[in-house]
This record gives sequence, structure tokens and C-alpha cells, in this order.
Amino acid sequence: MPHADLHVHTTRSDGSLSLEAVPDAARDAGVSVVGVTDHDRLQPFSEPIVDRDGITFVHGIELRVQAPSGIRVDLLGYAVDPTTALEAACERIQRNRRERGRAIVECVEDRLGIDLAVDVADGFGRPHVARAIDAHPSTEYDYQGAFDDLVGNDGPCYVPREIPSFEEGRRLLSDACRIVSLAHPLRYDDPATALELTADLDAVERDYPYGGDADYRLVDRAIDRYGLLATAGSDAHDDRLGLAGLTEPAFRDLLLDA
Repeated sequence: MPHADLHVHTTRSDGSLSLEAVPDAARDAGVSVVGVTDHDRLQPFSEPIVDRDGITFVHGIELRVQAPSGIRVDLLGYAVDPTTALEAACERIQRNRRERGRAIVECVEDRLGIDLAVDVADGFGRPHVARAIDAHPSTEYDYQGAFDDLVGNDGPCYVPREIPSFEEGRRLLSDACRIVSLAHPLRYDDPATALELTADLDAVERDYPYGGDADYRLVDRAIDRYGLLATAGSDAHDDRLGLAGLTEPAFRDLLLDA
């Protein structure tokens, strides 16, 4: 198991694990350091890196941005010391997320003739809608089916949301974080174009649970070409931490001894 899992989501965005439950889940996975990277949302931490209940927490954030080429990617910021600008941007994005969430829920309810009984609050996203559809006794959709047929990017109830430009997002995170990394580069439709963006970043998320067919050569070439640091994490949205991460020496080099 890795020492540090630097890509974990909680119920403060679209994860199923509460922030308070993270230490137990980390211990169960043999993980000592957790980077909490909820979508577009800051954490109630007093410091960029804090110890809680025997586990080291790295205050992180995952921010979706749009590059000039049109590609949308996710940036990971680590060891966040929030600036006024980042706080304002997160509030603006969360307000838009709530508006978008209500529109998606209303569309699903009208289309299926059901009441999803979901609370559209800060951190709300499409996974919340998909889980509610899956749990509703009157639908035949499971979680993935809800995405495939209703709320996915090509679905009838998809509603786009406002996202910052790559340059705005990079600047916001660079001003507030020690490290800014490109998340899961091999998940994008055009990994080569996504990796070109790392020329303006500090790091790239190299190790990630892509599956057995992942070809890391593109990522390794970007690391060599741009002199990037390597981050790693499981992108956990449930209680299964440690599917990917960093060794203790690598984590120390990245955030403690830099």
C-alpha cells in the first residue's frame, strides 16, 4: 500500500466518505497521508498540512478548467493556503453548481415522474443525482445507467456548468498552493493535448488506478520534458483508499522537504 493517497473525495463534494470518517478509512487501507481534493471546494483546515486522529491531511482541491484548445481538464492543488481570490472563485463555482444541480434534478424528476428527494447544497454534483436515481424504488436505472442514459454529457438531463479558464485556474491555484498538478492525464480523450498544459504546471498525477491497459510513456515523456514532479492518488469517491499513491520518501520530497 502507498504511504500517501493524494486524491480523495469526501461528502463535501461527490464522495461518500465524510471528512470525519477519513482517518479510519485511511488506517484500514494502510495509508498514513491523505490529500483531500474535493471538487471546487476548500476544507475547514487550519493549516495546509495538518494531523488529525493520527493521519496527516493535505489540504487539497480539484478544479476543472477549460484550456484555449477547448479541452477540459482537472487541476489538483496541494497544501492550500486559501487566498481571497480562490475563496471567491470557489463560492462562485459552488453557486453555479447549486443552480445546475437543481436544473438536473428537475429534469430527471419531470422525465421519470418521481421525487428524488435530494438536497442540492454546496459540493453537489451529478454523482449525487445518479445515486438518488439508483436508490429510488420506482426506477430501473443503476448508478452507471443513470449516467449513460440521463445525466451524462450526452444525456437528455445534462446541464453544462460554468468553469474557469485554464489560465485563471492555474493562477488561482498557484497563488494559494505549494504544488499544482494535472489530474489523471490518461483519462482525457486527448491525453497528448492535456499533457502539453503541464508546461505551465508543477506536476502531473502519474500513478492512478487507470486499469491494466494504461500506457504511461506519454506521462513519463512530459515529466522529462518539463521537469515535472509526480503526484499520485486513487481518486477515491468511496471508502477504498490507497489504490494508488506515493511512497513515504516520494511524499516527503514532494511536500515536506521541498
